[in-house]
Amino acid sequence: ENVGKLKKLEYLNVALNNIERIENLEGCEDLKKLDLTANFVGELSSIETLKNNIHLKELFLVGNPCAEFEEIERSERIQALQNYPEVKQKIREQEQAYLLKRAREKEEAQRRMQERKDKKQNQMESKLGFGSPDSLQNKENYQAEGDKEQETWRTVEGDEEDRRFWEEPTPYTPESRLETHRYIEEKRRAKDNIRESKKREKPLWTLVTAEGKVLNVNVPKLDFSLKDDEENNQIILDLAVYRHLDTSLLDVDVQPTYIRVLVKGKPFQLVLPEEVKPDSSSAKKSQTTGHLVVSMPKAKEIIQAKQKVSTSSKDSDCNTWQKNARSVQVEKLEVDPSKYSFPDVTNIIQEKERIGQGPIRLQPEKITETKKSYADFENNEDV
Repeated sequence: ENVGKLKKLEYLNVALNNIERIENLEGCEDLKKLDLTANFVGELSSIETLKNNIHLKELFLVGNPCAEFEEIERSERIQALQNYPEVKQKIREQEQAYLLKRAREKEEAQRRMQERKDKKQNQMESKLGFGSPDSLQNKENYQAEGDKEQETWRTVEGDEEDRRFWEEPTPYTPESRLETHRYIEEKRRAKDNIRESKKREKPLWTLVTAEGKVLNVNVPKLDFSLKDDEENNQIILDLAVYRHLDTSLLDVDVQPTYIRVLVKGKPFQLVLPEEVKPDSSSAKKSQTTGHLVVSMPKAKEIIQAKQKVSTSSKDSDCNTWQKNARSVQVEKLEVDPSKYSFPDVTNIIQEKERIGQGPIRLQPEKITETKKSYADFENNEDV
């Protein structure tokens, strides 16, 4: 089907399929090799459709029913060409015999399939107890479950049944090949059902007791840390989830008194030391560590109020420090002699003369009085 659109196709291998006639290859203009090994081509006349493939050099029909027909040897080629109408008629007769045989094989395969299906259905009904007084209720439950029960009856009965299936001789037909494929598929589904049932049978984890007490649970066995961020008035949970875990496999549920995180279906639950606001909480995954960080603001805002006072006090302290810095800076630049008693360099001579009169007083007022006592002294400020 649709292979004829491949104009430049040179080699086609469709071995080990259920092909029963050769068709739809006229469009493969460059076809050089065609492998139909182990198929079910029984209509030898369908080979005539390949006469339009002028580049075809190799054709493989080993393992096909038509390979059992009487062949024309090389020595009979000329004679066969002369007797082609007779040979063609003989081939037609063989084809008709094969088609009748195929019709019987299809009927037999259909009958075997129906018997096998009825047997499985009876076994399933006997297991569900359809013959008991409660059979009506069981049947309703059976119909309600639908596909689930349909898959349940597709189970392997045991090694004995498996051995019988593979040792039983069957005709070489497309139906037997399909039946083998279906059997393998049913066996795979039965294993999947057993695996799923084991998963469903796992006991559920107890997260809340019957009395309503919330428990601390760490089924995924992850490291975590719970931090009380007083500065921002919130509680922060740092959960060390798997670094490359997709966020779709995480489910965070924050409650006023506890937090629950499902990691790939496994619950992590922790009771909080203080009541929080679930609506204002946020969950993020760290880009550096890959951890799950959940920020949960506290319900009480007492700490937040203290934070404002401390902030203002910090500001006032900062302002005081700046003022002190300025005052210190001003003091360093102050040169007013009324505030500081530095010696007057202009009156050094006067002070030397008073050395013998007792200790030198450097008070500005005294120096001014001394100045008045020397009327002939000229004060040169440049000096």
